[in-house]
Amino acid sequence: MTGASPTQRPLTSAEVAYLVGASFGPQTRVRDAGPLAGGGYATVWWALLDDDRRVVLKLAPPAGTPLLRYEQGLCAAEERYFRLVAQRAPQVPVPPVLRHGTDPAYGEWLVTAMLPGRSLSDLAEAGVAVDDGPVRYDLGVALAALHRVTGDRFGYDGERAAGATWRAAFTAMLDALLADAADWNVRLPVTPEHLRALVRRHADVLDEVRRPALLHFDCWDGNVLAAPDADGRLRLCGLVDGERFLYGDPLLDLVSPLLFRRVEDEPEHPLLRGYRAATVDPLVLDASARRRLALYRLHLYLLMTVEMPSRGMTAQTHPGRHARLAALLDEELTTLGSRG
Repeated sequence: MTGASPTQRPLTSAEVAYLVGASFGPQTRVRDAGPLAGGGYATVWWALLDDDRRVVLKLAPPAGTPLLRYEQGLCAAEERYFRLVAQRAPQVPVPPVLRHGTDPAYGEWLVTAMLPGRSLSDLAEAGVAVDDGPVRYDLGVALAALHRVTGDRFGYDGERAAGATWRAAFTAMLDALLADAADWNVRLPVTPEHLRALVRRHADVLDEVRRPALLHFDCWDGNVLAAPDADGRLRLCGLVDGERFLYGDPLLDLVSPLLFRRVEDEPEHPLLRGYRAATVDPLVLDASARRRLALYRLHLYLLMTVEMPSRGMTAQTHPGRHARLAALLDEELTTLGSRG
């Protein structure tokens, strides 16, 4: 069974077999299956079918589970994202969608083909010594391809935070997180008033973003799959967990791949070299870009703090995580010239 987070429904092998049958018909059997670790939102299993296909089953949280505002409808959003990327940026390796279904007892689920490779976080935890430069270069190339896709508005799709301008969308995204923090009684190291004032103070740099580029948003090492090529070099073979996608400033996608670091301080990082080699628009990390990156790190660290109770974590049960995020938030507040 799995179910470490309140948003993750426990599953058994028999239930996985049932959902596979509901996806492909009762004639399709499961030869083997097991849970996939690494995420804290959906329940995820791999399954080997009797026709030798390997698939990934992702089960959404049960209906009525308290979620953050931007997390509403993420299973359907992930299907839309994978289909969009396959159509508009086919060079980016995302999993083919095989089935998106619903069930009265189990709710909503998504089945995709299982891509080869292991995540960079899995390789690191296993102590595998590899040169990850080539795969991070490939990730930069893939992000540049994604960013060539343009949306019809900024922010999330559906009924979630969005806007006609990037300033409006980013402000709405921040407001939604602050509302979530109030709902969950999350203690923040800065007041909502100071955060809103900070965004208003730097809104001029947000207004420089005129095109809503397609963003993955969640490119931390757990969502980057890699495998050795014929020469033994580790290369990108999958970019997964696209349910948090949105449209906005391409710089936002350069934050999560270098989690807890500052991409602007590492201009020769393989990610940036790959991005520069493939992007249509020049990547300029000037003063304006640095301010935007600081705002985006602020948003990410705020999100990671606010989501803790919904994942069964609190400042008391996970003091190290809470303290680290508070320190990182304070660093970005200092960078942007505000404390509160």
